[in-house]
Order: sequence, then C-alpha cells, then structure tokens
Amino acid sequence: MRANRVERREHERRKGQDRRNSVDRRKNKRETPERRGEERRKEIRREEDREEKRFDDQIEGRNSVLELLESGKDINKIYVTRGEKHGSINKILGIAKERRIIVVEKDKRQMDEMAQEDNYQGVIAIVPPFEYVEIQDILQNAAEKNEDPFVLILDGIEDPHNLGSIIRTAETAGVHGIIIPKRRAVSVNSTVNKASAGAVEHMKIARVTNITDAIDELKRVGLWICGTDINAEKYYYNQDLTGPLGIVIGNEGKGISEKVKKNCDFNVKIPMKGKITSLNASVSTGIIVYESVKQRIAQSAKMSK
Repeated sequence: MRANRVERREHERRKGQDRRNSVDRRKNKRETPERRGEERRKEIRREEDREEKRFDDQIEGRNSVLELLESGKDINKIYVTRGEKHGSINKILGIAKERRIIVVEKDKRQMDEMAQEDNYQGVIAIVPPFEYVEIQDILQNAAEKNEDPFVLILDGIEDPHNLGSIIRTAETAGVHGIIIPKRRAVSVNSTVNKASAGAVEHMKIARVTNITDAIDELKRVGLWICGTDINAEKYYYNQDLTGPLGIVIGNEGKGISEKVKKNCDFNVKIPMKGKITSLNASVSTGIIVYESVKQRIAQSAKMSK
C-alpha cells in the first residue's frame, strides 16, 4: 500500500513538472526577439492610428492663427491671454467676432499649461484635425490652374520644424501639393503649422502608406521624378526641372531610401565646397525647388516671345 502511494505521488510530481515545462516552452516561444519586435511594431501602429483619430488639435502663435482665420478653415475656439488686446491680437479678435468664433480669455499661468510651444505669443486656436487630401486632389489643383503638376515627395522627414519650413517654401514657390508617408515621419501638427507661418492652410498635403507606390501613381500620369542624392552624377542646375515634375527630398539623416532612389527617373546633387557634406532638408528643398521655378519662368518667357 505504501509503495503504491509513493508511486502515485511520483507520478503526480512528474505530470506537474511536464505541465510546467510545457508552459515554459510556450512562454519562451512567445517571447522571442522577433515576437517582441512584432508586438512593438503593432503598438507603434496603434499609437499612430490613435494620433490620426484625435478629435482636435491646437494652433499656436499670432501669424499661424491669423492665417488660419483668413483661410476660412473651421475653428472650434480661440484662447487668448487675459489683458493682451494689442497689435495683431486685436485683428485676430476682430475676425473671430465676424466669424462668430468663441473667444475665451485665460490668465497667463493657464495659457502656459495649455500651450505645446514656449513661444505661443498669447493665442491658441482649437481646431479639427488637419484634413489630408488624395494625390488626385493635388493633380486636380494643377489642372485647375492650367499648369504642369509640380509636386514635392518627402521620404521620411522627422523634424516638425523642417516640415513646416518645407511647406512654407513650397507654398511660396507655387508647388501644387506635398506627399508624406504615414509611418516613420512627422505629420502635420501645431509645431509644423507654426514653423510654416500658416502656409499649411494653403497647401494640399497627401499622406500615403507607401511612397514608392505614390511615385508610381505620379509616373503613370506623366510626371518625371527627380531624386536628391549626394552621390548623383548631375548637379541640380544642369538638369531640366521644367514640365510635370515630382521632387523627392529624403530623411534628415539617411537621405532617400535605396528603394525610392531606384524608382526616381534621375537624381541630382547640390555642390558642397566646405568641410560639411550635407545641408538641412528644408534648405536643400529651397535650393532645388527655386531652381525649378527659375527654369519655369525662363521657359515661359521664351515661349511668350
């Protein structure tokens, strides 16, 4: 009898150990580096999706809010620092009154807590999320102006100040629209709006899942795609940048990805004469975009003779 009890206990002990080993194997399988990496990628995508679905945003700074008001875009509410009713704030309050937009005064401490930027200049506008467009809307914008499509494609710009500056340059140069990726790149937010000096309100911006697919779509309707690459053979001023054109600007640190670079019709570079071998992304954009503008003006003048 005693021997049987000992055997049963030993049998139960082994069964318990087998169950623990099985659980450990499943746990180890779940916690592989690949599995953890995939879970992290899913969480990042969920965070990005939540960001896209936020209910409102805020625009800060006098110029940005004034541009927003004058553009006619929807504004839910405007907050101003109590007692600041001078200069451009007066103009903002006047337009807000005409448009029947709610204006709320708060003391400076409350405004400081609300602001996302240090230099919000005493005014914050609460607005619906930025409305992105489709690539077709950008092409339609060019068609309505009876102009060859002129498009910027940004391959992974991460700095909101760079994006804002690029949007400002593009708007002043007559670019018909900008394409940015949904993943691993900055989206349009209040910092971008302020850095653009309000140009965001006048620029069509498409947000796409895949930049390479977007380039293919532009090629199908006749655009030539110009990449920017420090190792390109041609300088930007020796390349024809007129006609239907898309210019690709790469990430601040890595430049254009190899896949995107291979999908460009040609690549150009900017001469570097100093010891530093790269420029800020927004500066590079300005140089190449305005070379295209110069060539387009010269071509138009020649055709009008």
